[in-house]
Amino acid sequence: MTTIDDRSLKESDDRSLEEFGYRQELHRSLGRYASFAAGFSFISVLTTVFQFFAFGYAFGGPVFFWAWPAVLAGQVLVAACFAELAARYPISGAIYQWSSRLSNPSFGWFAGWIMVIGQVVVVAAAALALQMVLPALWSGFQLIGTDTAVTSADGAANAAVLGVVLLVLTTLVNVMDNRVMSVINRVGVTAEIIGAVLIVVLLLTHSKRSPGITFHTGTAAEGGLLGALLVGSFTAAYVMIGFDSAGEMSEETHRPRRTAPRTILTALTAAGLLGGLVILGGLLAAPSLTDGHLGVDGLSYVLTSSLGDGVGRVLLADVVVAIAVATLAIQTAASRMLFSMARDGQLPFADRLARVNPRTGMPGAPAVVVGVLAAVLLLLNFASPDAFLAIGTTCIVMLYLAYAMVTGPLLVRRLRGEFRVGGTDETGAPLFSLGRWGVPVNAVALLYGLAMTVNLAWPREAVYDPSGGHWYFRWFTVLFLTVTVVVGAVWRLTRAESRSAVAVPEAVA
Repeated sequence: MTTIDDRSLKESDDRSLEEFGYRQELHRSLGRYASFAAGFSFISVLTTVFQFFAFGYAFGGPVFFWAWPAVLAGQVLVAACFAELAARYPISGAIYQWSSRLSNPSFGWFAGWIMVIGQVVVVAAAALALQMVLPALWSGFQLIGTDTAVTSADGAANAAVLGVVLLVLTTLVNVMDNRVMSVINRVGVTAEIIGAVLIVVLLLTHSKRSPGITFHTGTAAEGGLLGALLVGSFTAAYVMIGFDSAGEMSEETHRPRRTAPRTILTALTAAGLLGGLVILGGLLAAPSLTDGHLGVDGLSYVLTSSLGDGVGRVLLADVVVAIAVATLAIQTAASRMLFSMARDGQLPFADRLARVNPRTGMPGAPAVVVGVLAAVLLLLNFASPDAFLAIGTTCIVMLYLAYAMVTGPLLVRRLRGEFRVGGTDETGAPLFSLGRWGVPVNAVALLYGLAMTVNLAWPREAVYDPSGGHWYFRWFTVLFLTVTVVVGAVWRLTRAESRSAVAVPEAVA
């Protein structure tokens, strides 16, 4: 039964959206745990660690572990800035909305455009992670050829097939009622957390060596310690993105000014700690650090060989659940970004993309668009196994750059004394604020983000084109980003004004 307090809080949530010039169309059904689940499932420790552990180890050896706390520290600073913004601008399309209000509509549009294209690529990359787990769980999931490694032609093609099947399922869920999506998300995140804790405990109790091994580069790190850490940081960088999804779902969250800032920080912190322990456990429990398996098969090899087929397969099944829920959550976040930009008339076919089903409270068209585009990207895997890494690193760079397009304008506002630090949330408590730490935290967050963007996009031949002869994969990230910006600029110059069906709200302009 709805109480007076519940009704007053709902009315307060709706009024807070009207303050920015929007009607409440999405259904508010997410509580604090569901908001946390939105951020945690995008990060999805088990999905991303299992997907990129082998890569990090192959290039850095055991020492790649230390890139993890460094990246976590940097991302916590970014998340702290985002927490402040989530409290002040509880709107879907967070990166686009925040950047537009901190800078100007054109700059904010490019931030949103880069972010949403990056999210589409992340959806494709997450779906590819099934190849790292399903064939190890049961050989029948290897539908194409016999070689399960994602770096092989068979493995790459099979990854694309499994990924497309998963995208069909997640798209169907994303056009259903958001309460169904929320339940699946919460159940999946709970299973992932339980599974991650079990994996950590079991791996640590099956340790074969001491933590001191993490200071060894091994034979893999040919570029020295710094090179090992820079390339090894790809694993951590890929894992710890998407915590802003809690802000992305603000229009569907109860008391978003209070809830979203806290869940942004708790989702990242929880995922960071769990992921670091999973990686450490894998290094300590691996049967061998030199037989080549860790750099190819990754953590799936550690689980089945160290814990036995029975326990190992049960835990791998939990990882499959995590991958499915992660793909669902990332697709949901991307569809909310498309919806938010289309609602402002800032995308082609804006009328259709901005339409919300009044019964389900879901914008169905954006979910379908994201699913189709991600499936098209998966077809690159049929061209070359190197597409797997190209897709994975490209999505990280796109998101890091979009994040910098928020932290940059925010820092300028702080230095000018124009960033509002006061205000109260729905309960009357002060809004989340960094206070006097705002400028130093923001400045380091921006520098960290820009440095990591350059590191990730740097066209290392050994990383992006190990087999040689594919210059376009070596430069794939730079080329993809350039094409994204050029296409966006052309559309803005030639069609944006004529195709805008909805004026940009005065608060944005």
